Amino acid sequence: MADGIPLNPMRKNSKRLPYYYSAGLPRFSVEDDSSILDEMPLMMSEEAFENEESDYQTLPRARLAQRRRGLGWLLLGAWKLLCGSCCDCLLRLCRRRKELKARTVWLGCPEKCEEKYSKNIIKNQKYNILTFVPGVLYQQFKFFLNLYFLVVACSQFVPSLKIGYLYTYWAPLGFVLAVTMVREAVDEVRRCRRDTDMNSQLYSKLTVRGKIQVKSSDIQVGDLIIVEKNQRIPADMVFLRTSEKTGACFIRTDQLDGETDWKLKVAVGCTQRLPAVGDLFSIKAFVFAQKPQLDIHSFEGNFTREDSDPQIQESLSIENTLWASTVVASGTVIGVVIYTGKETRSVLNTSSAKNKVGLLDLELNRLTKALFLAQVVLSIVMVALQGFVGPWFRNLFRFVVLFSYIIPISLRVNLDMGKSAYGWMIMKDESIPGTVVRTSTIPEELGRLVYLLTDKTGTLTQNEMVFKRLHLGTVSYGADTMDEIQSHIVRSYGQVSAQVTHQASSSTTGGTTPSGKSQTAGPRVRKSVSSRIHEAVKAIALCHNVTPVYESHGNGETESAEADQDFTDDNRTYQASSPDEVALVRWTESVGLTLVNRDLTSLQLKTPSGQILSFHILQIFPFTSESKRMGIIVREESTGEITFYMKGADVAMASIVQYNDWLEEECGNMAREGLRTLVVAKKSLSEEQYQDFESRYSQAKLSLHDRALKVAAVVESLEREMELLCLTGVEDQLQADVRPTLELLRNAGIKIWMLTGDKLETATCIAKSSHLVSRSQDIHVFRSVSNRGEAHLELNAFRRKHDCALVISGDSLEVCLRYYEHEFVELACQCPAVVCCRCSPTQKAQIVTLLQQHTANRTCAIGDGGNDVSMIQAADCGIGIEGKEGKQASLAADFSITQFRHVGRLLMVHGRNSYKRSAALGQFVMHRGMIISTMQAVFSSVFYFASVPLYQGFLMVGYATIFTMFPVFSLVLDQDVKPEMALLYPELYKDLTKGRSLSFKTFLIWVLISIYQGGILMYGALLLFESEFVHVVAISFTALILTELLMVALTVRTWHWLMVVAELFSLACYLASLAFLSEYFDRSYITTWPFLWKVSAITLVSCLPLYIIKYLKRKFSPPSYSKLSS
Repeated sequence: MADGIPLNPMRKNSKRLPYYYSAGLPRFSVEDDSSILDEMPLMMSEEAFENEESDYQTLPRARLAQRRRGLGWLLLGAWKLLCGSCCDCLLRLCRRRKELKARTVWLGCPEKCEEKYSKNIIKNQKYNILTFVPGVLYQQFKFFLNLYFLVVACSQFVPSLKIGYLYTYWAPLGFVLAVTMVREAVDEVRRCRRDTDMNSQLYSKLTVRGKIQVKSSDIQVGDLIIVEKNQRIPADMVFLRTSEKTGACFIRTDQLDGETDWKLKVAVGCTQRLPAVGDLFSIKAFVFAQKPQLDIHSFEGNFTREDSDPQIQESLSIENTLWASTVVASGTVIGVVIYTGKETRSVLNTSSAKNKVGLLDLELNRLTKALFLAQVVLSIVMVALQGFVGPWFRNLFRFVVLFSYIIPISLRVNLDMGKSAYGWMIMKDESIPGTVVRTSTIPEELGRLVYLLTDKTGTLTQNEMVFKRLHLGTVSYGADTMDEIQSHIVRSYGQVSAQVTHQASSSTTGGTTPSGKSQTAGPRVRKSVSSRIHEAVKAIALCHNVTPVYESHGNGETESAEADQDFTDDNRTYQASSPDEVALVRWTESVGLTLVNRDLTSLQLKTPSGQILSFHILQIFPFTSESKRMGIIVREESTGEITFYMKGADVAMASIVQYNDWLEEECGNMAREGLRTLVVAKKSLSEEQYQDFESRYSQAKLSLHDRALKVAAVVESLEREMELLCLTGVEDQLQADVRPTLELLRNAGIKIWMLTGDKLETATCIAKSSHLVSRSQDIHVFRSVSNRGEAHLELNAFRRKHDCALVISGDSLEVCLRYYEHEFVELACQCPAVVCCRCSPTQKAQIVTLLQQHTANRTCAIGDGGNDVSMIQAADCGIGIEGKEGKQASLAADFSITQFRHVGRLLMVHGRNSYKRSAALGQFVMHRGMIISTMQAVFSSVFYFASVPLYQGFLMVGYATIFTMFPVFSLVLDQDVKPEMALLYPELYKDLTKGRSLSFKTFLIWVLISIYQGGILMYGALLLFESEFVHVVAISFTALILTELLMVALTVRTWHWLMVVAELFSLACYLASLAFLSEYFDRSYITTWPFLWKVSAITLVSCLPLYIIKYLKRKFSPPSYSKLSS
């Protein structure tokens, strides 16, 4: 696989070899021992070993900079560096940003704020009235093509340089600028209206004198704002009160984090307990909030009430916050504003996506520069042949203007219109319904992709979780044996019910469980399977963050269930931030134990017999990506027992649960089946144990420094020797047609990398089940490495593997990229597939950037969640899927699809057509300019190198527009193979990535065609004209128009009826214009036979040889696609 990469294998006498392959010893015990590393060098990085560890990341760039520096760098680069530094200094001075600080906010007293905070204004506009015109003009003229046309057009104001009529230069340029400015103005007006609507929304503000209405833009830090149900939250607030009896409410956050699940928010206890809303002004209280940050999932602050004795202090966390741009889903809420405008989480997280430029546009830009060089050289040759007589410098500039049509201004217009046409075709394709093109400037990129980087959950899989397996250590239950679990649950709760009835207990104590009796006997007597199932199901039904929500049939409003509500199954839905948790709760419902009610402090379950079990929630420890587990402490109301339940990933739970000999093996077995595993455990607590824990936990939550670490330390004190209850397996089903789509992409030569936050085993399993890794391929699992020595050894081991897929974790990837970036990427790029697991969103974007830098190939990223946005925006082409996780990825992407299987057609058919069509269109438009410039050169050389234009006025405008525009633009309808063939033979896609449709070779062929045809047309007209010079113009221009129409026909591979219409329409327009262009044509002459046969003869000589060459090439060296189309 990597024979070409000079990574030396370890020497046979390496002393470290036994340590590396020994299971019992660490792979590399002496970190960064350079004497040992020298025995097993990675050749590409030997130089790096001599440097300090802090220099590893900067080495490649530093060496590159050293190589580049010299006289050339001084002349070309130093001035850029100097100007750039000066500009940066000026910008920093002009736009000095205020430092963000922590703040103390008094309730309802904005005037008490220590400093002035930013206004609560939403502003998405790019320009204002003063900067609009300069801004748009700068964006247009910073590109070489447009700047070139501007300079040429401005030169016509100089009398000595004037070649023709002003409108022949300014009309096309003015048209392009007008279209651009109108488009920008429309977008700007839309943005302005949206901003005005948002800033003008009215909210109720609480004051000492009562409620008043204020605009969103007038809200200040410290204001008390009332937000009604289904109303947008206008600024970042701390949640003080709600109309809900539970003291909590749901909010929708899909516009902030892309997640469609509702989030539960909790009001500050001190203010929620106040008798009336007006009492908020009768207390003296303030909120201390940390400085504004990017992280939307964390918040640290304190609420302090000073006028009570003793002083009341409550810690504030993310569950007490209401971020701007979220929507209240239940009840009415009151909050105190802590951040406004630019300091809100939503604005801080809004990054302007980079302006993506397609590879085809860059290639055309290079060709344009080559044409400009040719134009200057041709002008110099003309002046040289004149003998540099007279004002030769002025003549040189006149020739540059004369030959300016070598670079046609219509190139940009045609390509932009073509891109819009491709986008329209993609969105109208019935085979991929729901597809949206959000970035219309890069459809050709879909036909040039080499790397496809995809998310797993929700992209390759459906993000629909189905409970598949329950393992208790000695017995395992699958989908076909769930009825046994149900019968055990019915039996165990039936026995409890019978005991309760016999003892004539009150109905509220109907939830006494066998588990309570067996807890004392647990260590001595082996529990029965029935009691173990009972405890496991009960733990799964209690340990979660799921809330049941009931739809009220009367008014259609959704509200959280109250204790006295009728808990019918018909109108119950579950809300949670994780679909895994919903799947678990639905499963407990299916086996007989149903979650019917939940609020902040209590939770109720319904048994198979219909009895209600009530639990008091004492503490909840939510799931985080760092802890990889969540826990809950509950007190059963009937018995008073306190139990700590916890569930989490096996890597996190293995060290927490009591010793067992089956957990690791069964986790591996489930992961190989493609199941997402969760370990469930419990621990019984005495009242004294819990009170001690609560006091330490409350104290840790109030600390202002290192709060998260202190809280985690207190919780970890509980997480010891927990009783292992069960292992659950949940399946995330594959999307429809994932396997054939991945096979199609692989056959097309696209290398697929799967980047996921999931664990290694599950990611590997999905890679196999989805056929991302074919059955014949080996998988190399990159061992976990933590330092340079381990990474060195593991890379050497990986180097010896051939044609195998790579699986690597995010932590190991980070270590490899730190020390061996170039070597690792070069090795990984030779793998047929790569799976990166435990990847953070930042790492995903970093991998995309690495591939772009090291391979110079085009990358495509595809995902469905908010965590994929950075990857999608970093890639050359971003595809978003509208999925269960919301629309954030879809809105941030260049192309939005509804299912992963649509990627195949999007790339194979639309990507192919867009690239092929744009390549043909771009080159033909350039040919159209080069042929008329060749004719001008011939004309000037014949007439003593005079800088006199051959065609003037309307002829030049008409040539680029009405006479040839429609047939040339109709090339956007051309296709070389049918869509069915492109999908049937994906191997055809490989040719596109080589860029053969638009290269210097194809460009040179078009240059030669232009020179040949231009020469024939001009020399033919000069040879055949008789008495008057006006006949030369008539003969040559008519032959030129006919030649262009015939060349379009020669270029077309598959005819469309609109192409025929365009050809006939353009010909009719030209013939009709002959009657009106009397100043250019002699009407009496153009209706004679000599004119007709001369035009026909010249046109035939210019086109016939090309038709013959095309026929011979098709016959003896046909392209790959022609074999299929025939």
